Amino acid sequence: MLIDGDNAQASIIEEILAEAAKHGAVTTRRVYGDWAGSTMKSWKDVLNLHALQPVQQFNTVKGKNSTDIALIVDAMDILHGGSVQGFCIVSSDSDFTRLATRIRQQGLFAMGIGRDNTPDAFKSACDIFVVTETLAPGEKAETRKEEPSSMGWIELTRQAIEATAKDNGWARMADVGTTLRRLREGFTPSDYGHKQLTQLIRSAPDRFEVGGEGTQTTVRLRG
Repeated sequence: MLIDGDNAQASIIEEILAEAAKHGAVTTRRVYGDWAGSTMKSWKDVLNLHALQPVQQFNTVKGKNSTDIALIVDAMDILHGGSVQGFCIVSSDSDFTRLATRIRQQGLFAMGIGRDNTPDAFKSACDIFVVTETLAPGEKAETRKEEPSSMGWIELTRQAIEATAKDNGWARMADVGTTLRRLREGFTPSDYGHKQLTQLIRSAPDRFEVGGEGTQTTVRLRG
């Protein structure tokens, strides 16, 4: 996990770590920023509690975000080291779009965590993008409007179920989630106000039926 300290919320670091842990063990936890400045004070308060490693990067040139550059350079070093299976980039900055794309090209998992107003380019470049407003209690996510020509999530989910269902009509929820991300890059339930795919699908009981639980959760079309 590589965190853009200038562009992320220290107040919800517990929720961020918990969300990332759903996809694997978070072995590396680095927070980038100018630790000599006052903007990083909130991060100083949570460093030891969550085993976060501070990475100092002075902003020596006005208008140039050297923090982003330092994070990207370190990410490429880790990528070529071959010691991880995926990355979680915590930021709302579109500057990390190319990094997420490069990670996926290498065959690794790319996860993004940032605010709802994060540019779509970065969201789409990730395998999954989690909106922080769904993690932070009391915060309201901006309403995300789909283009008139885009396919709604219900129709997209119907296609994913039909593509993965067995002869009895039931499909594994995990397979449906994988197929959804293939059908639409960057697809994430948080865009529709839910933390998990199962919760999103349960919000349309007239269209879908959910069975099982945990890793054995399944879903099928109604009617």
